[in-house]
Order: sequence, then C-alpha cells, then structure tokens
Amino acid sequence: MKTSVSCPTLVLDVDRCKRNIQRMAKKAKESKVIFRPHFKTHQSLEIGKWFKEVGVNCITVSSLRMAQYFSEEWDDITVAFPVNLREIDLINDLATKIHLTLLVESVETVQFLNNQLLDKVGCFVKIDTGYHRTGIPVSKIELLDDLLNCISASDKIQFKGFLTHTGHTYSCRSKEEIESIYMVAVNELSGLKKRYLNRFPNLILSFGDTPSCSVLDDFSAFDEIRPGNFVFYDVTQCLIGSCESKDVAVALACPVVAIHKDRNEIVIYGGGIHLSKDRIEENSQLIFGKIVKNSGLKWGDEIDGMFVKSLSQEHGIVYCPERIIDDFNVGDLIYVLPIHSCMTIDLMKKYLTTKNDWVSCMKLEQ
Repeated sequence: MKTSVSCPTLVLDVDRCKRNIQRMAKKAKESKVIFRPHFKTHQSLEIGKWFKEVGVNCITVSSLRMAQYFSEEWDDITVAFPVNLREIDLINDLATKIHLTLLVESVETVQFLNNQLLDKVGCFVKIDTGYHRTGIPVSKIELLDDLLNCISASDKIQFKGFLTHTGHTYSCRSKEEIESIYMVAVNELSGLKKRYLNRFPNLILSFGDTPSCSVLDDFSAFDEIRPGNFVFYDVTQCLIGSCESKDVAVALACPVVAIHKDRNEIVIYGGGIHLSKDRIEENSQLIFGKIVKNSGLKWGDEIDGMFVKSLSQEHGIVYCPERIIDDFNVGDLIYVLPIHSCMTIDLMKKYLTTKNDWVSCMKLEQ
C-alpha cells in the first residue's frame, strides 16, 4: 500500500483500537457497571462513534473545552478535573445544552457555583484514595460533611456520588500491586457509600484508571468505570502489564534523515514536539519510544534492542544494534510506539489510519 507519510505522522491501527474498545465494554457489561470512558486520550468525534457501536452513551473528559467539543454528539459528560472558577461562562453555556457533571472538593467551589450557575449541573466529590494529586481523603469526614451539606442546600447542584482516580497504579509492575491499590479504593469508597447512602440513596461510586480496568475483571464494588488510555495503550502500559505490544493501536511514523553507523544511531524526523518527552527507564537506560517493524501503514513486533534514546525539538535519536543498522536507509520510515499515547495525540492532533483515511482531533481555540 502506498503511504502518504512525508513528515512525522501518527498512524492509528483501526482494528486494534476497536478490539480494545470492545474488550473494555465487555468487561463493564460483565461487571454490570456503567461504562463512561475517558475521551482525553483519543480526543476525536470520529473515534467516539466507535464507542457508540458498543452501547456507550456517556463519557468523561478532562476539560470544559473538551466537553464543548464532544457536546456536538454527546449529551451526558463528566469533566474529571476540579472546577476552574474562571470558566464559569463556559460551564453555564454547556449546562444549557447537556447533562454536565463537575468535580468538586471544596466548600468554596460549591458556594461559587451556587451563586453563579444559571442552570442545573451534577457533581461528584473527588476522593483521594492514595494518588495524592487531588481529592479529599476519606479520613476528613468533617470536611466531607460540610461539603455535602453545602451541596444539599443548593437548588442548582445535584450530588451524584463519589469519584476517585487511582493514578498511582502507573507505578505498578505487577497485577498484585495493582489489585492492592484497587482494594484500598474499594474499601474506602464503599465505606463512604455506606455512611451516606441513607441520605443520598441514588449516590454512585465512580472509578477509573487503565491499569486496574485492564488487569482486573470484577468491578462490581463500583457503579461506573472511566478508563481512557486503553483505547490505544502505549509503552508505559506494556511495562505495567496492562497490555501487550500487539495491543498498542498508535505509532508515530518518522522519516529517517541521517544514519551514524559509528555510533549505532539513526536520526529521525520526530522529536519532543511530536512524541512529548515522557520516558521510561529500562536497565539504567532512558527510553523515549520503542521501535516496531514497519509494514506499510501497519506495524509488527518490537525490534529487540532498538529504541529512541533521546529527543530534542524536531530530532529523535534511535539506538540501533550493529547487527541490523544496515537494514535502514535515509528516507525510510521508522515506526515508534509512544511512551505515553495521550500526550502524543495531544501534540499531533490527527491520525492517518491503517485504512489510509485521516481522522481529526479537537483543536483548542483560545
């Protein structure tokens, strides 16, 4: 198949992506939980339609502008990021169009919303179950009581329940480690549900991170799951054990612009502005991307011992073992599996699919 790649191009394997979606939807169905996938990874209305094919009717996003973009086709959206009070105009605009659910973790935020909202919104209280990024620890019962009292007093804010993101599973390297973090979240949120259920009989527990949702099978302790990265996966998820290399659904196709055999290095057109500078460490070596076998617009297995060793703005330096460096020529394409697919997509903003079609992503307007 003739490709149209002349510069760094993010290639999307449609079949792999759809399999990932179907697999996660099946897990949610078997656990009898709501599947509210996080769309911050793919950021595409077109890919969003593939979720509708498996029955998804509600989504998660990471910003109000992302909610605005997806509101063209989705009317039930949770913004899984603490409310930014400076975006109240956008909140009010969205609340008139869709069922919008926000995250709160302070009385001040709830009071501000109650005074400024023009329409009703839902809200989750964000709970910190060990990630320590945002959220309220379950031990702060007095704060939780105050917050829920404030929400209850509002005629514009509907309390939906408690939400957590166990992002610290990204540091795990075994199923047992992931399961341990998951069980902490189960125990802590189940305790909150027991405490407040009589007062809020419809409250739900919302949980989500790709490692947990990929490695584990039973999510019946929660009411909904919100994984996101699983739609594409990446090198980090392979390292964690969430997936295998064959499940990674995006790769950056990069032209070879120079070869330095004396240093076992290949220079590619593809740098930090394409891949981001996320990295992992293996055997004391920093790795900014893994190299896979090129097969037209598709790709195969990882090439053993070959990886992106450094990135600058436009340049990528690929380490290539001496035994295979003669297999590459200037002008060839090298396919790189990203360390963090979410960041790579955010930088690239569009995909060339393995079916030779272009798929666009959201573009932010200031």
